[in-house]
Amino acid sequence: MWWIEMTRLVPVVVLLAALALCGCKAKAPTKAESKLMSDLKHGVFIGNKKLKNPLPATPQTIADGRQAFWYYCAACHGLDGQNTGVPFADRMAPPVPSLASAEVQEYTDGQLKTVIEDGVSPSGMPASRGILSDEEIWSIVMFLRHLPKPGSLGEPEMYSH
Repeated sequence: MWWIEMTRLVPVVVLLAALALCGCKAKAPTKAESKLMSDLKHGVFIGNKKLKNPLPATPQTIADGRQAFWYYCAACHGLDGQNTGVPFADRMAPPVPSLASAEVQEYTDGQLKTVIEDGVSPSGMPASRGILSDEEIWSIVMFLRHLPKPGSLGEPEMYSH
């Protein structure tokens, strides 16, 4: 007799599951939603806003940053930091941002260090803590402040045809 009661629940469970799946479609955020999240990231979620880069803006520091960037970041951000030659950059959820974009460049040096060091969850941005040294991270931040023109460095070898 208990199975009769259970069989009455099956259509209800199927209907609820169908309704839940219909309501779970992903869509692009509105401009207001994007602005809100950007403001929250810049003002609340990404710490170390006042932390200053201790490295000088010299050609050597920028070159060191480019080298560390190529080692650790180029697979997702391209050699130029602008996703050149990265075939999946636009298909990630969220998409891999161009590091030359206003949204990224508006972060302070301390915030950029925090993003590189701690990663960004739940995006695909991994943490580099324990992989890159503080000096390497700061030099990457310096490179990000002096990115070359898009496409000027070619594409990562791993994606070359």
